[in-house]
Amino acid sequence: MSSYLKHITAIVTGASSGIGHATATHLAKAGAAVILGARSEDKIRDLSEELLKLGAREAVAIPLDVTSPRSIEAFVNQVEVRFPQINVLINNAGLARSLDPLWEGSTNEWEEMIQTNVSGLLRMTRAFLPSMVERNEGHIICLGSTAGHATYPGGAVYCATKQAVSAISDALRKDLHGTRVRVSSVDPGAVQTNFSTTRFNGDEERARKVYENMEPLTADDVADMILFCITRPARVNINYIIATATDQASPL
Repeated sequence: MSSYLKHITAIVTGASSGIGHATATHLAKAGAAVILGARSEDKIRDLSEELLKLGAREAVAIPLDVTSPRSIEAFVNQVEVRFPQINVLINNAGLARSLDPLWEGSTNEWEEMIQTNVSGLLRMTRAFLPSMVERNEGHIICLGSTAGHATYPGGAVYCATKQAVSAISDALRKDLHGTRVRVSSVDPGAVQTNFSTTRFNGDEERARKVYENMEPLTADDVADMILFCITRPARVNINYIIATATDQASPL
């Protein structure tokens, strides 16, 4: 695995924490060049320095808000100046807001989830996919969720965004049929990151209750799945990985 990753350049969105942070760390330890994108510029700058110490071929931090077309354009321009070839795009940026029933939901929160989880993923993929198609080589990895396969109370909009990720990944794979560009969706169940804290607007106590009486997945577990997808032989495309904690008998 290490010898292969030493030759790739990967973009990780939402790299400042959680699964994005863990994935960037795993890539660095394997010698890849890693481009970190996130809104928290200070965090990704500090992370880039850490990645270089861990063995990354290169590590660059570039501010990125995937909900902003202008931010994406600036990010793409900076990447293109420094890196002529992107091998892997990891569409990790995503979030959930609240568990309110639909008729009590905040339209602002709906829009934030849709713009981050769906529109941001589409725009980032649109920006970097053409060069992959032209070279006939590359890999798009989307962070989905078990919520993309089953719904739950209070999750109408979030589940819809993750089902959109699943549909986009599937359709994109069909669009790319006949090329050597791969598309994978990694869809975890409960992962103990800052996800629930974000969902509940910083309410740490409520976030902790999500993981009571269970041992959830870790960010490192999911990062390991992502690297598994990347490091398969070029003839192998991992379409989906659906993974839950052992303490989850079903996705939800």
